[in-house]
Amino acid sequence: MPGPTADPALLGPHERVDALYLHLPFCFHKCHYCDFYSVVEPDEQASPRQAAFTDALIAELTRRAGQAPIRPATLFAGGGTPTYLRADLWARLLDTLLGLGILDPGQGHEFTVEANPETVTPELMNQLAEGGVNRVSIGAQSFDRGSLKALERWHDPDSVPRAVAICRDAAITNLSLDLIFAIPGQTPAMLERDLDALLALSPTHLSTYGLTYEPNTPLTAKLRVGQVDRVEEQLERAMYELVLDKLEAAGFEHYEVSNWALKAKEASPHAHGVDGVNAVGSPPAATYRCRHNLAYWHNQNWLGVGPGAASHINGRRWKNAPNLTRYLQDAPNPPTRDHEQLDAPGRFAERLMLGLRLREGIEWDWFVSHECLRGDQRETADEWIERGLLECPDGRLRLTRNGLFVADSVIAKLL
Repeated sequence: MPGPTADPALLGPHERVDALYLHLPFCFHKCHYCDFYSVVEPDEQASPRQAAFTDALIAELTRRAGQAPIRPATLFAGGGTPTYLRADLWARLLDTLLGLGILDPGQGHEFTVEANPETVTPELMNQLAEGGVNRVSIGAQSFDRGSLKALERWHDPDSVPRAVAICRDAAITNLSLDLIFAIPGQTPAMLERDLDALLALSPTHLSTYGLTYEPNTPLTAKLRVGQVDRVEEQLERAMYELVLDKLEAAGFEHYEVSNWALKAKEASPHAHGVDGVNAVGSPPAATYRCRHNLAYWHNQNWLGVGPGAASHINGRRWKNAPNLTRYLQDAPNPPTRDHEQLDAPGRFAERLMLGLRLREGIEWDWFVSHECLRGDQRETADEWIERGLLECPDGRLRLTRNGLFVADSVIAKLL
């Protein structure tokens, strides 16, 4: 893999940016399943690097805004733990976004910030709300202390409803909650209690993920030496089926393999300001789908800033080097890596892969008439349809309910 390079001209003056991603790398503790780039800072108040990082991030944003007008429909701050950044530094960052014209209060942005429940405070949430943030994604993961310990997740289950209440008090009512299932030692009854606790908080959006063992994580190292046992495949399937049944019955729309949006007609009394989705292929009706993630799944243009952040502009991909020291040293032009220019077959495969993760699927006519379609891909699609893993109602190729349980395999064999 090529090493980092400096390239200030990655963004052309006439290129559109549909979505902006901000990577804030600081965490109090590294969860054992997480493979995102993060930096552990035990005391955020005493950390001199938080201020230096904010300076560098502002410098990168200013440089990119000088290369092209950045007018995204959505913004998303991930990490790391974005809510671990101090409120005064968030104020500077939000002022910069407003001053550069990236954030325009009159344009109806969706602006999401990821949060660890232990780091949600009234001061910070009020600061975020005043600065234009209107959606918060809270990492609940589980409400069972044993499951949280298995994940090395350092928060008290009681902090989740407390964080939800603080967000709502700050008038941030579009709230997403994350849940992980198939945790070592977890049973379906434990998962059902987690789902009940999640639904009791009346979120507008849910992300539910089967636990994955990513390379080079402490959890995978424990699995390798027998310190944890992976949940058996049939049990994980039963858990996913429980998620499907429970959330569908609760009035949530399953719009992507792992993501659920509250249906507008079922809107929570706490939830206001349902946004119409303007991503390509999305329905015109009001919805709580995550518009930012839809930009990824519809293969639109997004710009990532911060160490480790990835970008995609018109088929070109690159990633800021995941190194905070280099990021601070080389501001405002951080080193980049993993440069790729997708050719036509690559773009076809990528749209196929991303589109099939969405429950709406992809257009059958686009698929079968595409110049890059190989004969074996058409044969595989026909085979999956015959076996009941794919279907094609209303002219769209998509996963069936049975196909959802083996989605990764079905999609991989189509590529």
